[in-house]
Amino acid sequence: MVLDKLGSVLKSGIKKISSAIFIDKKLVDAIIKDIQRALIEADVNVELVFQISQKIKKIAYDESIKGIDKKEQLVKLIHDEVLIILGGEKKELKLPKQASIMFLGLYGAGKTTTIAKLGFYYAKRGRKVALLGLDTQRPAAMDQLEQMAKKAKLPAFVDKKEKDPIKIIKKYEKDLKKYDLVLIDTAGRDGLNKELIKEIEKLNKKLKPDYRILVMPADVGQTAKTQAQEFQKALNVDGVIITRMDGTSKAGGALTACAETNAPVFFIGVGEQIHEVETFDPESFIQRLLGMGDLQGLLEKVRSATDEKQTKRIQERLEAGKFTLLDLYNQLESMNQMGSMDKIMSMVPGMGSAMKKVPKDQLKKQEDKMVHWKNAINSMTEEEIENPEVLEKQTSRIKRIAQGSGTTTSEIRALLKQYKMLKEMMGMQNQMADGKIDQKMMQKMAKKMRGKGKF
Repeated sequence: MVLDKLGSVLKSGIKKISSAIFIDKKLVDAIIKDIQRALIEADVNVELVFQISQKIKKIAYDESIKGIDKKEQLVKLIHDEVLIILGGEKKELKLPKQASIMFLGLYGAGKTTTIAKLGFYYAKRGRKVALLGLDTQRPAAMDQLEQMAKKAKLPAFVDKKEKDPIKIIKKYEKDLKKYDLVLIDTAGRDGLNKELIKEIEKLNKKLKPDYRILVMPADVGQTAKTQAQEFQKALNVDGVIITRMDGTSKAGGALTACAETNAPVFFIGVGEQIHEVETFDPESFIQRLLGMGDLQGLLEKVRSATDEKQTKRIQERLEAGKFTLLDLYNQLESMNQMGSMDKIMSMVPGMGSAMKKVPKDQLKKQEDKMVHWKNAINSMTEEEIENPEVLEKQTSRIKRIAQGSGTTTSEIRALLKQYKMLKEMMGMQNQMADGKIDQKMMQKMAKKMRGKGKF
């Protein structure tokens, strides 16, 4: 996770305070020194770091606060101060039924990719989304928007020949009224200059978007403060999306800079995949920094990875007693869309520290196993997917699938074993719902399945 070092230092500092018999000057100075170093390495403004240090000292050296009260106050202070520099309370985009968002940003900020990610995010939540390309400056901008829209399975309205964004708006005006959320890509520049301001002001006047959002990469650090201030002053920006949060240890600069300029961070980009965008919640972010997990964030990931129609279809099939390898494949796809196993498990409360004890190569093996299973299913015939039982009767099929998918026969057999176990579990679940299974039978089934559920 991003800012891992800062999280480790904060955890260590809090642990030292909690376990200390006495809060003496030596301990306080050591903790402050560690926190200062970690915050500065995370690119947090030096003045802010100094202010936090002074507040910690004030409580630590206050003789009127004794014992446990002092410990609690110090721990709470560290938590609250980090929360403040990250922006305080969670800020949300409150979209009307018919909404449009105009995205702004300089070259290389990840604006076009972010638009597609946001489109995917809102489409999964029931919005009818369209993307509109108005970046006529960058040669490949329209192509990129089309490609990203295809990944997100969304319509993109672009005109590769037209150089006037206003004419493109007029061309697609009627078509766009059919959608309840329109995400608009605009041109960038190397820096915020008069030409860019003039163009965006013109588009803003014509489009009257509900929100104007600035897209910035996390690695710009403290420069983010200048960007946020300049864009706000020139164009009255409503908020920020920070990209590349997964790839830098200096993201603290961008986050704290936005908080300083009162530019709320609505979303953060946490990877390259189309689903890897999250709403930014400072409280949840701190919890993850401290290894306490983020249940809300995990639920969001599940929602982003799960298609409501597909879920309903699978549920209907299960109720009808049907569960094929295609259903298993769809479940593997959903898991893949949620991200790597260590990323998912770090969001489960209480699992952060436990996951550190699991070797990385072990997690990688589990992920590779699921990839191999998906490849194997792709190499099967329709009959084999719908009726996997035929594979056990005709073992030559297993050899053919293994050769065709670059896997081994033992991997195919492990897949079939997992499929059978899941099918039995699904059948048991349905019988339980109908009241056909008593406690004795449940114990029998649990004993039968013990040891089978190893991924």
